[in-house]
Amino acid sequence: MKVLANDGISESGKKALLEAGIEFLEHRVAQEQLENFINENQVDVLLVRSATKVRKDLIDACKSLKIIGRGGVGMDNIDVEYAREKGISVINTPNASSRSVAEMVFAHFLSLARFLHDSNRMMPLEGDTQFNALKKSYSKAVELEGKTLGVIGFGGIGQEVVKIGISLGMKVKVCTRHPKTETIYLEFFDGQKVNFEITSTNDMDEFLKDLDFLSINTPKTKEYIIDSPQFEKMKDGIFIVNTARGGVINEVTLLDFIESGKVAGAALDVFENEPTPELPLLMNPALSLSPHLGGNTLDAQEKIGTELAAQILELKNTM
Repeated sequence: MKVLANDGISESGKKALLEAGIEFLEHRVAQEQLENFINENQVDVLLVRSATKVRKDLIDACKSLKIIGRGGVGMDNIDVEYAREKGISVINTPNASSRSVAEMVFAHFLSLARFLHDSNRMMPLEGDTQFNALKKSYSKAVELEGKTLGVIGFGGIGQEVVKIGISLGMKVKVCTRHPKTETIYLEFFDGQKVNFEITSTNDMDEFLKDLDFLSINTPKTKEYIIDSPQFEKMKDGIFIVNTARGGVINEVTLLDFIESGKVAGAALDVFENEPTPELPLLMNPALSLSPHLGGNTLDAQEKIGTELAAQILELKNTM
């Protein structure tokens, strides 16, 4: 069996494959050359992240493919159902990067709440001449403890966001398409464990009305989850973080509600026009921004690599 990890894989994942006698191809192939490379080398397994696209034309052209693997949660860069119709196994790692994404959510929340996103821009420019003025301009910061956190989506990432919110002393509300109940476990360094039973609601209007912080953690959607009607239901001064996918929140409308004061600040890790976000977003001082880094930690990459390798070996044994 030959494996091409076209967008990379962790050393632990690579090691697990090699130790199982699988041939690992050390290449990064450009999208337009991928078909030829797979066919010339008779690749059995193609592993990707978000950069490489696996569409119907590539699937049809590469008869040797038996497994397509996505290192991460969303698989919108793969024609999943079509591949499965062709008898190709499609795998991903839905939980491996959940904690990394959840921690990114709170990195942005804390940055917004304490104006760190803006002070880090302004201190190099004016810190030596306007120190006291900057200090005064950032004096209306808020704490997270005691505030109400709303989470849209209750999969692996949403559950990790809830855990961190609870650990910070926040009140937690969850919204899903269909109400569901999950038991959330908080495990501590000394072996103690506390569990919380959280039931979600599907009443968006009721969910939104008293939130101080809102995290969006859903798969890609066809329509906006958050647009003008939803913004209008929110209390003034809300903070919003989107680490889900571009297109779940209307970015133009978001800027309007920031301008009106309804939204105190927002963070975007994903964008509608990724990888070329709109300039008004990049220049807005009320936005905390990152270039789709949610699951990009060394820890997550290790988990992703080992989980992909384990799934490949399991499938190999059934072929």
